[in-house]
Amino acid sequence: MTDKSSVAAQALPLAVPDYLEKTYWWAYTHPNAVRVFERQWLVNLILWGNFAKLRDLALDDMGDVIHGQALQVACVYGNFTEHVVRRLGPKAHLNVIDVAPVQITNLHDKLGPQKQVSILQQDSSALHFADASHDTVVVFFLLHEQPVEVRHKTIAEALRVTKPGGKIIFVDYHKPKATSPFRYLMVPILTTLEPFAMDLWNGNIADWLPKGCTVASLDKQTYFGGLYQKVIITR
Repeated sequence: MTDKSSVAAQALPLAVPDYLEKTYWWAYTHPNAVRVFERQWLVNLILWGNFAKLRDLALDDMGDVIHGQALQVACVYGNFTEHVVRRLGPKAHLNVIDVAPVQITNLHDKLGPQKQVSILQQDSSALHFADASHDTVVVFFLLHEQPVEVRHKTIAEALRVTKPGGKIIFVDYHKPKATSPFRYLMVPILTTLEPFAMDLWNGNIADWLPKGCTVASLDKQTYFGGLYQKVIITR
């Protein structure tokens, strides 16, 4: 794969993608979205009380102490990033990217000054990091918000910037078991508010890996009756 420009060589501010502006303006790009959704109790309610469990599942795979270069793809409502920062080793560094300026401003406000954190405007489908530049990449509830062509690129970019032996951690929705009431309750919610999310029910993250891509391992686990999944890819 060809190398990409470093963070220092980023281009001018990016435009918010059309799909994000048209589909999720109410949740992510409008200034009022932050005022509504940046509440810990609300993000926990949206995940049916599972936010802390899912957050900690991702964090545990990042390590009790996070070393090297870590990348969080997209800002997250709630205290996800704060908990990542608490685990950073003395020489570790966390990059957080998001394409929406409102989200970047919000995360700056939440974290305050941080010597070991860089918050950058980048598109997850076209990252401005060099190949194999990160030890760990985490993608927490982002894929279900992206149309399939963008999702393919986001996964490819996450793989590209991960070092051999490094981890990419995906946490997202999944099709619940037939015995779970959420299999039926979530359909009208997702189809109305999250039009791309049903892809995560009807396909596997492994299906969206770049053609010909080889990985050292892929581990998938599901939670809460199958409504959520964690997929760990080791390069």
